Amino acid sequence: MTEKLYLNDAYLKECDARVNKVTDRGIILDRTVFYARGGGQPGDSGTISFGDRVVHIDDTIKEGEDVLHISDDTSGITEGEFCKCNLNWETRYQYMRYHSAIHLMDGIFNNMAIKTGLITGSQIYADRARVDFSVDNFSQDIVLELIEMVNKAVEEGHNISVKYLPSEEALKIPNLARTEPGRELIKRLPVVRIVDIEGVDAQADGGTHVNNTREIGKLSLNRIENKGKNNKRVYFTVG
Repeated sequence: MTEKLYLNDAYLKECDARVNKVTDRGIILDRTVFYARGGGQPGDSGTISFGDRVVHIDDTIKEGEDVLHISDDTSGITEGEFCKCNLNWETRYQYMRYHSAIHLMDGIFNNMAIKTGLITGSQIYADRARVDFSVDNFSQDIVLELIEMVNKAVEEGHNISVKYLPSEEALKIPNLARTEPGRELIKRLPVVRIVDIEGVDAQADGGTHVNNTREIGKLSLNRIENKGKNNKRVYFTVG
């Protein structure tokens, strides 16, 4: 199993590691700072250095309990070798800002007067993010009001932290998981990782986040797409 260092410190940019396995798709290490794609957050890219040799990592994905660093340049690398991981930090930090913005948006939206609405999905890109809504009587005014409230919370500077709870305790907290698959996952996990935006939102989550909402920057509406009767897709950017 790969030790996922990013779960406890999202600001680690590099680490030393040992090769556990080499496949035709990439490299599995004993530990890593590379986030494995999931939950709408892309996998990390960067480099892994073996002495003077530098291998470029194009993406990072989960493979069971391991993390696979995808590269087409693995020839000559052997199990047991020691190496150094270096993130493409600028891109990762952008993902962190967007991921925290989505959690902030989700938390505030769940506390708005619109009780018939849900955020049903999200996806982060290098230069924008999207959030999918299922809402009756959806309008651009609702989105603009939500973004205004999110920007207010960004400016207030709420701390963002990670904590762990036993599954039985996590299940007692309302809205910790807001989808049925999420609730079922919590039931199967012995310990649940929770991302807490102080005073605003707490969610079970395995992604990387900034330490304070001020780091997110100002949100701006990009566009809205109609995906069905009550399903809308909102794209936004951060400043």
